[in-house]
Amino acid sequence: MAIQQILKKCLNDWKEISQLDFCMVNSNDEIYVTTCDRKLPSSDTLQEFRDSAALCRANSSLCLYKIQDGSEFPYLLIVWGSGDSVSTIGELAVCQILSLLTAYAEKNDKNTFMQNLLLDTYSKVDAFNRAKKLHIATSVRRAVFLVETKQNSDEHALATIRNIFSARSRDFITSIDDTGIIVVRELQSTDDYEKLNGLAYMLVDMLNTEAMTQAWVAYSNIADDLNDLSNAYREARTAMEVGKIFYADKNVFGYNRLGIGRLIYQLPVSVCEMFMNEIFQDETLDSIDEETLNTIRTFFENNLNLSETSRQLYVHRNTLVYRFEKLQKKFGLDIRTFEDALTFKMTMLVSDYIKYSRQNPQS
Repeated sequence: MAIQQILKKCLNDWKEISQLDFCMVNSNDEIYVTTCDRKLPSSDTLQEFRDSAALCRANSSLCLYKIQDGSEFPYLLIVWGSGDSVSTIGELAVCQILSLLTAYAEKNDKNTFMQNLLLDTYSKVDAFNRAKKLHIATSVRRAVFLVETKQNSDEHALATIRNIFSARSRDFITSIDDTGIIVVRELQSTDDYEKLNGLAYMLVDMLNTEAMTQAWVAYSNIADDLNDLSNAYREARTAMEVGKIFYADKNVFGYNRLGIGRLIYQLPVSVCEMFMNEIFQDETLDSIDEETLNTIRTFFENNLNLSETSRQLYVHRNTLVYRFEKLQKKFGLDIRTFEDALTFKMTMLVSDYIKYSRQNPQS
């Protein structure tokens, strides 16, 4: 919730309790938040009060207060009423407003610091000094989670994630652009990668049920130090990209679980194209119909077991054999054998990578 909304709620609560009206104006005498439509004191009166040494001033109808932020007075508080109780209520309101502004500023400072840290903006010494000033621990274990949903800038998803981690004040939830939500999670000494994987699946499930949106979650390796978080962020982004290219049927991607997709992702596209030409020559995977592709995927998922594949697809075993023989005639690969099945699986992954690279030439 924005600070203006928080202050608005507080002023309304105070009005309900005290039956007094409150108004905050900024340095340009513009209303920031108010509980009424009363006429403000003149600009000359407000400026005279700002220029004076007094922190508060009262007359028969209202009290004025300076809300001091450092050495400046960005806001003035106006409380309509008179008497000792009004003065006391106004002073209490000023204390509460200052606490809220300080807390919000510190939160924003921490958020900005974490964003710059993930982008590797600071030197190690600068990062350490800034973290110490903001009371952020530097030598604890953390992991970076990257959450993406179908909708960019999904406020409902962001609110859901904030609610999930609301009790964990040492976790950071932020974003650097509109492509995803970043969670920097502080870990216990006993937390391992199974714990991270479970947390990622929990986020997917919660966003599906609470925010009613499909989500993908990628997570980094465990970072042992604050200065390792920029590398952890890059790992999470890589995991998300590799996962979406090679494991489109999944929605959780751990950097330590990318398998052969990680190797292919690091190859030049020209090398991948040479490999495809070597295997298929004038043919392409695009010439295979969706039914046959689904048959191949199911066959691979069942570890080249013809009987189990035919059972799952509700087709006769001989029908599968016929389909695979047609495939062998077309491409020269008999995927019923391990070596040819491995080659064909590789071509499917490499083909996905080439298509992605052509669609995202700057990635």
